[in-house]
Amino acid sequence: MIKMVVEVWKKAGMSDEAFAQRWLVDHGRLVLAHAKAMGFVRYVQSHKLPSPEIEAFASGRGWKTPPDALTEIWWESKESMVAAMGTPEGQAASAILAEDEVQFIESSKISAFLSEEKVIFDFVGDNGSDA
Repeated sequence: MIKMVVEVWKKAGMSDEAFAQRWLVDHGRLVLAHAKAMGFVRYVQSHKLPSPEIEAFASGRGWKTPPDALTEIWWESKESMVAAMGTPEGQAASAILAEDEVQFIESSKISAFLSEEKVIFDFVGDNGSDA
């Protein structure tokens, strides 16, 4: 599987609460409605949580200001992504999502890339025993 990771920035002047509600509920429903046309097999929103500890950590390393959120969208393969996005239905769905996104996302700041996960370790579900 492959996924697209997208840095998401809210529109200037929009509160965190309004952005989260608009993106999670309204846009989330819209993505779900058009997922099959675009070949999506998984869609995850990661909403930034306030964290003075992480802000201090990042500042200490000289990191830039993070986005307001991340989106991850999965496809079975690059070929299935290209095929779905090349259909009239996929292109129409993409246009509908883009039209909605400009209502609450600062599109001039968005960046995205395709990735393939390489798991180094995964302790989720680990009961603490040494295998």
